[in-house]
Amino acid sequence: MIVQLDFGQTDFEDQLEECRLLTESAGGSVVAEVYGRRQSPDPKSFAGKGKVQEIAAMLASEEADLVIFNHELSPAQERNLERELKCRVIDRTSLILDIFALRASSAEGKLQVELAQLEHLSTRLVRGWTHLERQRGGIGMRGPGEKQLETDRRLLGNRVKLLKERLERLTRQRGVQRKARMRGDTLNVSLVGYTNAGKSTLFNALTHAGVFAANQLFATLDTTSRKLWIEGAGNIVISDTVGFIRDLPHSLVDAFHATLEAATDADVLLHIVDSASHARDEQMFEVNKVLEEIGARQVRQLIVWNKIDLTEAEPGVERDEYGNIARVRVSARSGDGLDLLREALAEYARAKAESRRKALAEAELQAQHDFI
Repeated sequence: MIVQLDFGQTDFEDQLEECRLLTESAGGSVVAEVYGRRQSPDPKSFAGKGKVQEIAAMLASEEADLVIFNHELSPAQERNLERELKCRVIDRTSLILDIFALRASSAEGKLQVELAQLEHLSTRLVRGWTHLERQRGGIGMRGPGEKQLETDRRLLGNRVKLLKERLERLTRQRGVQRKARMRGDTLNVSLVGYTNAGKSTLFNALTHAGVFAANQLFATLDTTSRKLWIEGAGNIVISDTVGFIRDLPHSLVDAFHATLEAATDADVLLHIVDSASHARDEQMFEVNKVLEEIGARQVRQLIVWNKIDLTEAEPGVERDEYGNIARVRVSARSGDGLDLLREALAEYARAKAESRRKALAEAELQAQHDFI
């Protein structure tokens, strides 16, 4: 059962639809939905006494075994709701963490997800002792969940410290590899965008990499990089990254910082936008908010207006007042406009090569001047 309360948001329906998709991505089936309007959350139960009774009545009639609040609940609110409803209750953060636990495939991805889950769980240990004994897997319980039966706060803290040390080592290794790439003339491009905007489909269309792509949220977690040869520009390096979403848990942003550094150190960000979504402006805002958080807001962006096959728009290129490419309209699925995107990337690659050539020439002249 999904619970979505309206506190005056303008995108209430979009948030509700997103929660449905998140639930399905986690392997759940939505059997009921409860809505309501409030001025502010109830400190004790978030939803208020009357709404909790309504949820309990619908739980009984629909035989749901899990209540998902599409909001962030405090540990106390979760415990109070579970006590009243006699049913498992999780919030939006737990749901997103669960999907990440389900999808993580690389060793680094699994470490990052476990770190985020443990840091989230550390505030809910009281709930964990009384609650996990009765459960056997399911949404919100994947990853390290069952292990917490035989641990305590001290052991959990030790595990968090160990995970952070391992991720720090991986971050340093990435840094060395990244600096080696950046010393060359090769253009480094990262795909960023809202989850399910079509990043992996576009990545596969450009590179033939065979990366998993599906019409579901967070299909991609691990960064994948490939060389792409472009006519008139040579090789560039292009990376596919995890998608963003509104209210992305801070613990996830922190844990996935090493993965997201591919965006921070790129020469160009291809900001993939689902042009068929009526919430595209809000989604672009959320992506830019996360880019700001990880320190990648200053990286140059090229907006890729994807899924034009669903909007019947024509492939095309739009330039700003300075003549620079600002937007490319494509369909990753049909391939329309991909030639225009390659030409845009070639333009960026030639500009970087020219800039580097000038910088080297200036450095050589300065060296000769210093020698004289």
